[in-house]
Amino acid sequence: MSATTDCFADATGGVPAAEWDRLADGRFYSSALWLRLCAMAPGSVSGGVRVVTSGGGQAAIPVAAVRDEPNPHLRWHDMLTARGLPSPAPEGILVGQRRGYLAHVLAGEGGDPTAAAAAVLDAVRALRSPLHDDPKIARVAMYLTTPDVIALRDAGVRTAPVALKTDAWIEIPPGGWDAWMESLSPHRARRIRSEVRKFEKAGYEVRHSTLAGSWRDVARLLARTELRYGRSVDVAPMAESFRRQGELAGSRAEVVLCSRPGEPPIGFCLYYRWGDTVYLRAIGFDYDKLGSAAEYFNLTYYMPARIPGVRWLHAGTETAEGKALRGASLRPLWLLDLSEDSPLAGYDEEIRQHNRSLLTRLRDSSRAVAGALEDELWEPYC
Repeated sequence: MSATTDCFADATGGVPAAEWDRLADGRFYSSALWLRLCAMAPGSVSGGVRVVTSGGGQAAIPVAAVRDEPNPHLRWHDMLTARGLPSPAPEGILVGQRRGYLAHVLAGEGGDPTAAAAAVLDAVRALRSPLHDDPKIARVAMYLTTPDVIALRDAGVRTAPVALKTDAWIEIPPGGWDAWMESLSPHRARRIRSEVRKFEKAGYEVRHSTLAGSWRDVARLLARTELRYGRSVDVAPMAESFRRQGELAGSRAEVVLCSRPGEPPIGFCLYYRWGDTVYLRAIGFDYDKLGSAAEYFNLTYYMPARIPGVRWLHAGTETAEGKALRGASLRPLWLLDLSEDSPLAGYDEEIRQHNRSLLTRLRDSSRAVAGALEDELWEPYC
């Protein structure tokens, strides 16, 4: 398949789901299912690149042609200029998936990372956008992990990576909930057990569902949460989006809801389980009806942590301290401009200064955050 003509045939560039997932190798946010869900969002055209490496293997990465991306977390021009850094034009090719904020160069189990990165880099630079006539458009990778940045830099990318956010992971030991409590400091374990008792004493009814069976409540409660933070949303299109997601995802999209006896739900957590990992996707509450019983932490962390066989909770970006207090490790996510004529070229020291400043702010924000940072993943570019 040509990397320059057929990559926008569908969410995986025309590659069959089973073949794409073999290259994704258990990474949910790079899976064919998730990419099909991302493709439902407006504002860009989703696709995928699959190429042959120099060693005869295969490599892949999701891409999207961007003209007017509505998601502020994917607007590389806004994010770079807000940091006082040069930026490519706001339109072009996004390298990485459009939701989930965790991107990888895909090479399958045992694939050579540098060979995969080199083949993907060449293909991405040659890629033509279905939305742009000019071939000299930006090609920006967002939310890459440190190993993926290292591989792409080894493959020939000369611009320095820009730190964007922390990515939170909570490890659940093989013994499950009890082993997790034992692995935490006594203070943190006491905090969690106290929050579990508060929730249990509040007398909530807890119900497990799929998104297909609860999309109306999910949309209603998420809209209430947005309103609490000053963001008014139209519930009807949000509900329709969740309905379509639930229809496509089926049993993969799981929802836990809590309610007062005999009343509609007042809280939910939407997550996907993929292998031994739970990926936390969305939470929402009718805050005026909560009973100060640690509802957020119970639905978001403690209930998923009790699922048999779960070894990891992927808690994503934002609220670093709250996640660190519950045992999360914090890894960096990076923006890397793959454009051959990147305006970031020659600004390595300015970029490193930005990265160092972000790392310093995180370390100074709290002891919990400082202890949760995986320093070896930050320091190569700080």
